[in-house]
Amino acid sequence: MPERPTVLFVCVHNAGRSQMAAGWLRQLAGDRVEVLSGGSAPAEGINPVAVEAMAEVGIDIAANTPRALATDDVRASDVVITMGCGDACPIFPGKRYEDWALTDPAGQGIDTVRGVRDEIKARVEALVAELLPA
Repeated sequence: MPERPTVLFVCVHNAGRSQMAAGWLRQLAGDRVEVLSGGSAPAEGINPVAVEAMAEVGIDIAANTPRALATDDVRASDVVITMGCGDACPIFPGKRYEDWALTDPAGQGIDTVRGVRDEIKARVEALVAELLPA
């Protein structure tokens, strides 16, 4: 793993799960990890309930914009975390891929999204521990 690894989070709309995961990784790893995110079918905007749930823990994702998954982002990443995008995610040899089975926050209430947020935090904490050993 390089000194400053690059992690790409991918979900269908790049409006909820991947944005929350990117927010957590930036919060927990700071500039020690390059963080990218994208979606196979990006939404018009960030899920407002995801924004609210992250704001509750002091992480502001309100200004983020969903963006299309770029092949170059996959190519540049050391770790690619997918969250329900299925076959839309390009596969390159030599990359570390993980698929995180998480509830899609789209259309969910704040209590459900808080649970997704907390599960993402636990997974990101484990990822940080692997990528940046003490």
